Amino acid sequence: MYSQVSKFTRLALTLACTSLLPLAMAAQDNAKPATPASAQAPSKWDLFAGYSYLAPKGSIIDNGTQQDNARSISCCADVSLARYFTNYFGVQAEGDFHKNGGNNTAVVHDQFSGGSGGLIFRYPTEDITPFAHALVGGESVSTTYYDSNKWGMVLTAGGGIDYNTPWLDHHLAIRVFQADYQYSHVDMFPVVRGNFNMARLSTGIVVSFGTMAPPPTVTIACAAQPNSIFPGEPVTVTATVGNTLPKDHVIYTWSGQGVTGSDTTAKVDTTNLAPGSYTVNCGVKEGKPGKEGLKPWESASSTATFTVKEYEPPTLSCSANPTDLKPGDSSTVTSQGVSPQNRPLTYSYQASGGTISGSGTTATYSSTGASTGPVQITCNVADDKGHTATANTSVTIQPPPPPPGPSPEQVRLEQRLALHSVFFPTAQPREKHPEGGLVESQQTILNTLATDFKSYLQFKPDAHLTLTGHADPRGSDKYNQALSERRVNRAKDFLVSQGVSADAIEVQALGETQELTKDEVTDLVNKNPDLSDADKKKVLKRIGVIYLAQNRRVDISLTNTGQQSVQLYPFNAADSATLLNEKAAPHGKKAAPKKK
Repeated sequence: MYSQVSKFTRLALTLACTSLLPLAMAAQDNAKPATPASAQAPSKWDLFAGYSYLAPKGSIIDNGTQQDNARSISCCADVSLARYFTNYFGVQAEGDFHKNGGNNTAVVHDQFSGGSGGLIFRYPTEDITPFAHALVGGESVSTTYYDSNKWGMVLTAGGGIDYNTPWLDHHLAIRVFQADYQYSHVDMFPVVRGNFNMARLSTGIVVSFGTMAPPPTVTIACAAQPNSIFPGEPVTVTATVGNTLPKDHVIYTWSGQGVTGSDTTAKVDTTNLAPGSYTVNCGVKEGKPGKEGLKPWESASSTATFTVKEYEPPTLSCSANPTDLKPGDSSTVTSQGVSPQNRPLTYSYQASGGTISGSGTTATYSSTGASTGPVQITCNVADDKGHTATANTSVTIQPPPPPPGPSPEQVRLEQRLALHSVFFPTAQPREKHPEGGLVESQQTILNTLATDFKSYLQFKPDAHLTLTGHADPRGSDKYNQALSERRVNRAKDFLVSQGVSADAIEVQALGETQELTKDEVTDLVNKNPDLSDADKKKVLKRIGVIYLAQNRRVDISLTNTGQQSVQLYPFNAADSATLLNEKAAPHGKKAAPKKK
């Protein structure tokens, strides 16, 4: 009867475990999309309970004689608890109970029960978890020959496969099989001793607890308000954390230019920040006091940004009143500057003519010294950040009234003050007689000039005469320079002798450096109103003589008007022959050029 029940029990358990497999597979396939992330991590604790079948092979030996054989035991159970320290490695404690009875159920024929501990290794995957373990422990054995329980040593090595299901939120698995080899040695002193090699096959369910997945990583996000400011305006940065553990200690860190803070908020001093974009770094650490952030999931960091805007430059307008001025008059210039951020402003002014003074919103323009016509006035404004603006206005300086015209007497004198060049004979005046050289006709010209110029000085006291002496090119440079100096000094002395102030006369001697060319002399002859056409032809036949005579002269100019003396030769003068005579050889005569 007991044998029939045992067979029925074994069959029922086997069918039950087999029937669970398709249900578990179907349930797991349906649940895959909903598998939470924490359920995918391997468990920390595994509790196994199930049916176990034991097949011992060994004998009871008494003084070398076999007394009994161990029999297969189809009953009863195997229970284990595994604690994993990593995804793959842990320790395991296991206990099993196996007994078998004959026709007389009151007599225990075989019993193997015990407890062991050791190492367990697994390789978790999404659907199945293969494992292997090695255990050592104690085994309680009783037999028909020796029915008292006796403890001995047991070694266990084996493994199996767990099939993972979505049941109990992925905490229930089916142990498809667990196959172990066991060796046990029991010394039933002083009666018998036994050695057993056993095969154990188990199946059942596994309930898991905990997870090897680390706690959720702490998170932090920080935001700056306001995120766009002008220099000097405050910024507040706020940190928001998540996934912190209530039992842990939390600390915050802040960094960045001008940033100060120690809790969930920080302040930014933007006084000295240049325009641009800035980053604030925020961080959080949790853990036991003094050990915050040692584990990867116990710290997090984030950033927040804000922008320091450039101050907007000021705007400026300016105007002048009045805008039409007489020479020497003044005008008031008014400026109106506006800073969008109300920065302090300073003003300055420039003018293209005249003077302008003032450093505030008004300035005074003076037209003294300015030329007539429009005058540009530039108004400037600057704030304390170096931004500037300019605006322009203008005033117009009216021309002064015309000066009174010359008197009739002055006009008469200016018209009468005709300047004529004075001509000298060849080599005159001599070095030994510098007072000579002025023929009568030329003295008459200088006498008339002296009379008119003295009257002219009454109206133009600052007027000056400039006498410029020349020489014909026949002498050496040194001789001609000295000769031209004697000629201008002779003319000046004559004018002074006629009452003209020496201070009103300037002299310069050019020697032969600016002589008239023959073409220029020819042109002067053709323009001479005192000669008829026939006279002009006659004179031009002697152009060589005329050319030399024309360069023996002193030119006269009026410095205040720039008037130049007329260089017409006095052909009709009574002493013109003396002036034209070229026979008197000058001292220091140049060597004649060699004929080629």
